[in-house]
Amino acid sequence: MIPASFEYLRASTVDEALSLLAAHGDDAKVLAGGHSLLPLMKLRLAAPEYLVDIGPLDELRYVRLEGDEVVIGALSRYSALVQDPVLLEHAPLLAHVSGEVGDRQVRHRGTIGGSLVHADAAADLPAAILASDAVLVARGPSGERRIPAAEFFLGPFTTPLEPAELLTEIRVPAQTGQGWGYQKFTRRAIDWAMVGVTVAGGRVGLVNMGGVPLRATATEEALAAGASIEEAAGLAASGTNPPDEPHATAEYRRHLARVLTRRALTQARG
Repeated sequence: MIPASFEYLRASTVDEALSLLAAHGDDAKVLAGGHSLLPLMKLRLAAPEYLVDIGPLDELRYVRLEGDEVVIGALSRYSALVQDPVLLEHAPLLAHVSGEVGDRQVRHRGTIGGSLVHADAAADLPAAILASDAVLVARGPSGERRIPAAEFFLGPFTTPLEPAELLTEIRVPAQTGQGWGYQKFTRRAIDWAMVGVTVAGGRVGLVNMGGVPLRATATEEALAAGASIEEAAGLAASGTNPPDEPHATAEYRRHLARVLTRRALTQARG
């Protein structure tokens, strides 16, 4: 439970953080809230030679409305997102899901950007970002680029970010007045979800139904064609490949996906 030795580097600006990452490449890891990286380091599943701490970068903590988009700084903490007035009005799904992450301690340190870059299919925020049809903004030595959420999760714990890039913000189309819903099933209150479902308008995201966060495309297409909630929810597990484990088999997870999708869609309609 003791990490391998590393050199600690504390960035005071985004530009400094990018310089440090460019200098050390694959030998460096970024520390934001630390709830994902530090446990991996203690288990020696991650052993970076350099740890670049971006926690002090308040310039990446903001939520604002720009035209028809809600723009969220990547270092915004869950505890701030839960009660942010812009998010509550224009992207309420993200505000609600932020309040479902872990416990109060986790929410006061964890960041939305950290969760997305970690790219865990069992996490709450990636599926909510997918259902929100968000665009993720990364900055690196070559400048800034925008990556649609549908192209951001490449595999288990894998994203298209280069070693010298930082996720800086998330841009979400305003959902003002749209129906939304979130349902998840856990063994204990603060556990990772066995299965979760996010709904924003007619888009449906799935938690822990494959190696990456997924959209329930068959359900979305059925809804667009005029199917009932019951009919559309029955298709929620189509095309998924959920993990098969003793405490939750793949078939059980498919059943949960159908049940929770029906509940989330009903919640969104209500």
